[in-house]
Amino acid sequence: MSRRSRIVSRFLFSPLLAATSLALACGPVTDEPPAPAEAPVEAPAQAAQPLAVSGFAEMHHHMFAEEAFGGGWFHGSHTGTLASCDGGMPESDHARVRMDLRDMLNLCPNSGSVNLSGIPILSDVFGVGGAVASEVIGQVEGTEGDTGLHLGRMETPTQWPRWDTIAHQQAWEGWLNKARQGGMSLVMVSLVSNEFLCKALPYQNLKRPCDEMMDVDVQLQMARDFDARTDWAEIALSPAHARQIIASGKLAMVLSIESSKLFGTKDWRAELDRVYSLGVRSLQPVHQLDNRFGGAAPHNAIFQVAQFLENCHIDTDCGLTGNGFTLGFDVDANCRNVKGLTADGKALVQEMMNKGMLIDMAHMSEKSVQDAYALAQGRTYYPLFISHGHFREVMNPALAANEKTTPSWVVRYVRQTGGMFGLRTAHDETRAYTRTTVANTCQGSTRSLAQAYEFGRQGLKVNMGFGADLNGFIQQTRPRFGDFGACSAGFRAEADAQEEQQRTGGPAPLGTDFDVYGLAHVGLLPDVVKDLKQLGVNTSGLEGSAENFIRMWERANSTRTGMADAANDIDTSGVAEYVSKATREAAYPKICGKAYAPSTKLVSETCRFDQECKSNLCNAMDDCGDIPGVCTCSTDSHCASNQFCGWGTNDGKCVNKRPKGSICSSGRECQSGKCSWLMCT
Repeated sequence: MSRRSRIVSRFLFSPLLAATSLALACGPVTDEPPAPAEAPVEAPAQAAQPLAVSGFAEMHHHMFAEEAFGGGWFHGSHTGTLASCDGGMPESDHARVRMDLRDMLNLCPNSGSVNLSGIPILSDVFGVGGAVASEVIGQVEGTEGDTGLHLGRMETPTQWPRWDTIAHQQAWEGWLNKARQGGMSLVMVSLVSNEFLCKALPYQNLKRPCDEMMDVDVQLQMARDFDARTDWAEIALSPAHARQIIASGKLAMVLSIESSKLFGTKDWRAELDRVYSLGVRSLQPVHQLDNRFGGAAPHNAIFQVAQFLENCHIDTDCGLTGNGFTLGFDVDANCRNVKGLTADGKALVQEMMNKGMLIDMAHMSEKSVQDAYALAQGRTYYPLFISHGHFREVMNPALAANEKTTPSWVVRYVRQTGGMFGLRTAHDETRAYTRTTVANTCQGSTRSLAQAYEFGRQGLKVNMGFGADLNGFIQQTRPRFGDFGACSAGFRAEADAQEEQQRTGGPAPLGTDFDVYGLAHVGLLPDVVKDLKQLGVNTSGLEGSAENFIRMWERANSTRTGMADAANDIDTSGVAEYVSKATREAAYPKICGKAYAPSTKLVSETCRFDQECKSNLCNAMDDCGDIPGVCTCSTDSHCASNQFCGWGTNDGKCVNKRPKGSICSSGRECQSGKCSWLMCT
């Protein structure tokens, strides 16, 4: 039998088994729901445990998202056809929405009563500035992103991908194999789409109608094709199969689905059976928007508009979208979605349990989470997990206000059921966790990721893997070094000061692309582990997360007698008070009203003012830095020891010293320090 025939046979006859956060107008709810009745906790198993597999798990990876959104958003293929792009020049085939999206609001008769002008991202996308929507979608502190016109982001690998990529391939199979070779042994591949995002794209860029499940089916076939032709990765259909795959040195791939309109309008039971027969072993019942299975956790004003276009509902109980109103979602006075799991949603979760599938609570409203937990309790604490998320208590206030962030009481549910948490490798600012030795001195980098990881490890005591969400329309971990948005989650002056602190205070760069490009693609996930380790983080749990994932899956397919863990030892203390950006920024000097960090920029790094440069020379085009330039040199002392300050065509730039036999005008230009008869000797 051929390998392809074995693949088909395995799929058909296997036995049953498993983009920019916005500040909200209201704060997070800290009161957790009533404690459940006392339940027995399972005694340690006496039977011999399977030998532990090695390696870490990436629990949320969009390998085939080039076909999401009707195939009209991403540039670059997972198969390795990575090439320069057109830089978003209209009519670009990627990274661009339609020039004017105001007509979308006309779908609701009461859209005229909605004032979006006070919400910058929405006024740019749906209002006066609709023509520049593509330019602003990817912008975050420290970068303009890679959407719209991105002529400086055309070439691979030096210009894309980078940590701030949301429109260029981050999951090329060569990078995935590099991650495997670096220690990743299990990856959950999520088949993804969103109809609203698809409908916002230029019509000529779409490969097919905007049907989420059609996109999912295309990606599912791509996953099966990848399995059939690859000898280093294989789709896992059971926990035992995953162990077998990893033991053979291959990457175990677990298939999941992330879709707002899961199964469309079709018979969901038949559709669940169909995707299960094709290898899918996990689902998110909800994603971004409320659907027929349950309520979603609102977290981004763009998706609030998307929900509004579904139901034309304007809620005035809480001002989630704007001052005094929330679009689309029915929220309570605390800005929490009042919708939980529907009857269909509860039946779906129960049927997933019958099949031993893994139930992903990512994107669920808190009410949906409570409903899912009640069902898990009724099935002797069936495992529930979150594939990608942020720990609410340690995040900055703007992000912590989002219902989508995970509070400690939800982590308790995860632990009690024997689940796991996929930690987002985010670019966001975190609060400092005082019980780690890692200083929070480079916001958005591994230093701030360490605050969240250590809070999860020491405070919440939950099993964690990565939940990177690469190719997921969001930005990733920033670098600690370089000129591409290092340490920039706060504001520019603080970022410059923190990046200089990394240069002088260490630890040293790893010597890989991660140093200056951040978490640009999946192949750099092992570097995240390495950088966390050299910062002083205990990463043993993370490095063994593939084993924990498989044990969770085994629990779903075994007889359970009670809670996996009472989780009575959760401790959320030790998180430092947040100091506002305005307070921190006021401590820096200003020019033309703009804060800056003195003497923090090296020659050739971007600058606005002379005072930012170590050389005290910036070639910005105006005194107020509105047209930035780069720092230049005037003496060799402004350059590294192996460089000299050049003139002429290299005016103001540091140039590498030249080897013997090269043309020179003085010994300062030569590696030997000697120049004779216009030649280095």
